Amino acid sequence: MKKEHFYVIGVMSGTSLDGLDLALVEFNLIKGKWTYRYVSTTTTPYPDSWQKQLENARFLEAEALAILNRDYTTYLAEQIQLFIAQNPSYTIDLVCSHGHTVHHKPDQGITFQIGNQRELSSYLKITVVCDFRAQDVAFGGQGAPLVPGGEFQLFSDYAACVNLGGFANISLLKQEHLIAFDVAAANLVFNTFAQKLNLPYDADGKIAAQGHLIPDLLEELNSLAYYSLAFPKSLGVEWITEQLTPIFVTYQQERVADLMHTYSVHLATQLLNVLPTSGKILFTGGGTHNLFLMQQIQKTSTAEICIPSDLMIDYKEAMIFGFLGLLKYCGVDNCFASVTGARHNHSTGVIFEHN
Repeated sequence: MKKEHFYVIGVMSGTSLDGLDLALVEFNLIKGKWTYRYVSTTTTPYPDSWQKQLENARFLEAEALAILNRDYTTYLAEQIQLFIAQNPSYTIDLVCSHGHTVHHKPDQGITFQIGNQRELSSYLKITVVCDFRAQDVAFGGQGAPLVPGGEFQLFSDYAACVNLGGFANISLLKQEHLIAFDVAAANLVFNTFAQKLNLPYDADGKIAAQGHLIPDLLEELNSLAYYSLAFPKSLGVEWITEQLTPIFVTYQQERVADLMHTYSVHLATQLLNVLPTSGKILFTGGGTHNLFLMQQIQKTSTAEICIPSDLMIDYKEAMIFGFLGLLKYCGVDNCFASVTGARHNHSTGVIFEHN
């Protein structure tokens, strides 16, 4: 590969539906090692209409979902174009977009993200890399988590990386083989509770901090079968509906603050069960702003818990998807069998060249 310098836009829409994260990142290949630099970032909150459509997308019939896919691709293209216009000094080499997950049932061979259509490239007049999960599922993998495929190259100084998004996932970077998996549901649960109080989320975990522990609920949550499954394993919104919601229904008479407090302790417990006991651990994702949750982890962990700048907390995932797309474009493996359970390592993603 002759070119060793790229300007890439990474685009991420997470399951917590808080908006589109866009990161313009400069990547350089120096003596066989990739470096990155954030050039510009922005988060575009979803308007209420889009939030509702995305929330209900998994219930749509095929024809209605196809229409939503087309409309969402157009919406994505418009938002990316606005971001490009805000950064006129840079010539963009690639746009790498995760799309928005509607269905994720890898055990049934199903994963589907909307917004991953060729029209994205046609509209932007830039080469697009997208649809990162489908190939891995076709190869017998979980299609998730994918971020470790970039972390092991860019964050090898750390023993582990934890992302606290809609779900919490971990990458264990110091093993003989890279291991990563979804640990538990995270912000999706907290946000659902916060919405009962007419808040979009629990800022800094203040509501949870004011609550009290519900011991029976904690015991029930900690005994969920998923936590004792061997990896590779991953979670989708369907798991929350099938496993968590019925439990919460039986405790619906409890105060929201107590439910949030108990779930925070539960999530911290599940993370502490899988965290390395030494070395540096990098925490990113919106849940890292949850001070109460982070305190639960810090007071027990014997490892060095590293909380980086807000830029890294909020945009690491978008940056990594930009990098995964770049690796795909360069023909380099970006997805590992030891993480997803696929039949072999591979370079995942679909490239739509702009002619």
